[in-house]
Amino acid sequence: MMIKPKFRGFICTTAHPTGCQAEVNEQIAYVKNQPHIEGPKKVLVIGSSTGYGLASRIVASMGAGAETIGVFFEKPSSGNRTATAGWYNTAAFEGAAQQAGLYAKSINGDAFSNEIKQQTIDLIKKDWGQVDLIIYSLAAPKRVHPVTGEVFSSVLKPIGEAYSNKTVDFHTGKVSELTLEPAVEEEIRNTIAVMGGEDWGMWIDALDEAGVLADGVTTLAYSYIGPEITHAIYREGTVGKAKDHLEATAHEISNKLKSRGGRAFVSVNKAVVTQSSSAIPVVPLYISLLFDVMKEKGLHEGCIEQMYRLFAEELYGEKETRVDERGRIRVDNLEMIEEIQQEVVKRWEQVSSENLSEISDIEGYRREFFQLFGFENEAVDYEADVEPAVQIPSIHSEA
Repeated sequence: MMIKPKFRGFICTTAHPTGCQAEVNEQIAYVKNQPHIEGPKKVLVIGSSTGYGLASRIVASMGAGAETIGVFFEKPSSGNRTATAGWYNTAAFEGAAQQAGLYAKSINGDAFSNEIKQQTIDLIKKDWGQVDLIIYSLAAPKRVHPVTGEVFSSVLKPIGEAYSNKTVDFHTGKVSELTLEPAVEEEIRNTIAVMGGEDWGMWIDALDEAGVLADGVTTLAYSYIGPEITHAIYREGTVGKAKDHLEATAHEISNKLKSRGGRAFVSVNKAVVTQSSSAIPVVPLYISLLFDVMKEKGLHEGCIEQMYRLFAEELYGEKETRVDERGRIRVDNLEMIEEIQQEVVKRWEQVSSENLSEISDIEGYRREFFQLFGFENEAVDYEADVEPAVQIPSIHSEA
């Protein structure tokens, strides 16, 4: 069948298997062209099928020669419906790993559940014995608590008072004013339950109790701070409360792992185009302006460049891991350069529907959005027939 992009808002309902493979291959090629990393050997990536999680798995495998297990929740194709992009990404990655002679297996299901945690532990025991790096990179709108059964839904809202600012429909390029009403306490609690650190802590506890954590183990979760422009909706909003909880969890996990020489970090990464960031009001406009400024200065990075830098320079470099005053690794350091932020703020004050294409990289934003789903890759013939049913060689699936 011929597969074209179909979307509503920030959700693309189709994905292109050849395009996703091309995107993954480009990330792999980038890593292979960098110096080898003397890093981890057995790596578990929870949330490994897209974005920073996928990039982390690629860097660990192709950059450090690590064996990897990926956990995610994606859907295979069914009839005329394509698989999700993360499914195709994982199939492409596993194929490349096999060609390179590298162990790569995947578990598909609800990573919040006890069942998937146990399935992962069983696989680690069977194939590895122990794991020395755990990346926690889940992005989900809902979570069913594995103990109480309560269903939590996250929201993207300010706290305390209504928030108004500019936003953009990145499909049409229309810049408009947006007002968001503040979250109530129950919404804050729900968002922390979904996006905070509780599940990360549960994963580490389960792995620890099963005896599969290696001495000197490292675990890492990802976060974002961003500029003052987005603070009310992000860092000072419901999501920010969840990220505060995530950071507190990192300290708790570090204390638990200290006796075995282990460590836990939150890595604060740069703003990039993801399905999650596309859903946050104000953020797509900020990213479009930021990308234009950073590209002009030759400092732009995507997920793969940042994850390689994180592994090579911070986690497994020659120098000790650098952290800020709150113990966070700051891979967003280039984004937050004062000169860059000043220019973004200047453009933010000027931007309108009329000048958007002149002072931002809105076209680059759109292109990267569709590339998340395997579209708009120059190496792919989108007029060609393609088979949507693609198998992941190792899959253990609930889907």
